[in-house]
Amino acid sequence: MKRVKIVDLVKEPKYIGQEVNVKGWVRTKRGSKYVAFISMNDGSSVYNLQIVADKSKIDEELLKKITTGACLSVDGKLVESQGKGQTVEVQADAIEIYGTADPDTYPLQKKEHTFEFLREVAHLRPRTNTFGAVFRIRHNMAYAIHKYFHDKGFVYFHTPLITASDAEGAGQMFQVTTLDVANPPRTEEGAVDYSQDFFGQETNLTVSGQLEGELAAMGLGEIYTFGPTFRAEDSNTPRHLAEFWMIEPEMAFYDNNDNMDLAEDFVKYLIHWALTECADDVQFLNDTYDDTLIERLQFVDNQRFARITYTEGVEVLEQAIKDGVKFEFPVYWGCDLAAEHERYLVEKHYKKPVMVTDYPKEIKAFYMKQNEDGKTVRGMDVLFPRIGEIMGGSEREADLDKLTKRCEEVGIPLEAMNWYLDTRRFGACPHSGFGLGFERLVLFVTGMSNIRDVIPFPRTPKNANF
Repeated sequence: MKRVKIVDLVKEPKYIGQEVNVKGWVRTKRGSKYVAFISMNDGSSVYNLQIVADKSKIDEELLKKITTGACLSVDGKLVESQGKGQTVEVQADAIEIYGTADPDTYPLQKKEHTFEFLREVAHLRPRTNTFGAVFRIRHNMAYAIHKYFHDKGFVYFHTPLITASDAEGAGQMFQVTTLDVANPPRTEEGAVDYSQDFFGQETNLTVSGQLEGELAAMGLGEIYTFGPTFRAEDSNTPRHLAEFWMIEPEMAFYDNNDNMDLAEDFVKYLIHWALTECADDVQFLNDTYDDTLIERLQFVDNQRFARITYTEGVEVLEQAIKDGVKFEFPVYWGCDLAAEHERYLVEKHYKKPVMVTDYPKEIKAFYMKQNEDGKTVRGMDVLFPRIGEIMGGSEREADLDKLTKRCEEVGIPLEAMNWYLDTRRFGACPHSGFGLGFERLVLFVTGMSNIRDVIPFPRTPKNANF
């Protein structure tokens, strides 16, 4: 008999009354002298399926071996359930045990586990209702990202993971080397001789595919990257990972207004996709952990984003302080807005998502287009409720002289950036782009409170397990 997924059994009335085969893992088992009730899940849905095993049909010795965590194949008839908690159930005719689970050592027992504990058994997290929902939503968001850009004619462009450049200029990169780190070859001056390394130069894991993405946009017009990035930032906050995924579109002939239009349309598309295509999983997370989740998603989906300059934002925050609002971090023109400032703008003042533009150039990356005032750049950040900044981008500096000078100001070696500067030497054009941290998107869509709980195997300081 061909297997039917639980999601189809629960959703499709056509299976009621039919003989079906279902396979999955046991969540719970309870029973009486005459019947056992087994709750199963196969990962296809947040819904568990109840198996009713009549002990006159199913060998009692076999039923004793079935414990939480065991993997089963069940043949039986799907019927409407008479009990509470489920709409349908399977009346078992035959059960095969694929794999048992020792109840004394299986970590996921029928009790509430903390997220901290579940991170210690991350290899088993997908078997829980919560992480099944989170990872199905993560899959849907990845699919929706590719669909959105494909439907708009963007080219999916693969940028390197190993690079000799630092796109952010922060220096927080993981080094890639085949040299003997205990005894590396050295130059006459005593420095490590990277000419003897695999690539003949010092290389690192990328922090962004943006710079290479810009090169692609100069020939293909509109591209996007979607891949892993790495940052060696010694941070243990609930919002930071050492390995995370980034979506970075780059568009030739877009100014910053075009950039903002695309960013708003893009993120609304993803939120709407989650509300419609992941409705069951989103509802489960809303009901179980955060009863304002759906409200927040609709908050983003249903209204046009506010658009303000950095200067206007600072003025709003300064007025808030005069009115008695207390912030942990200071507010002044030139400060890098903290999450508490961003959330105040979104949640208290504008009461809608906010896009902030025209930041001071000293707090933004070297590649952002400089405004005529000489003080600000055409940066663009998108601020969401609860999470603060979720996307950041800019119109890119197309003027070779201005970009060269800015590289010199921030200490970026021009020789190492020659390939990047070539795009300004040969057929420069206005162009823009932005980056969306995939895990921050999933964090917002699921309502989870820690970014380590929206990626299967989080990489953080002192942790590279699994």
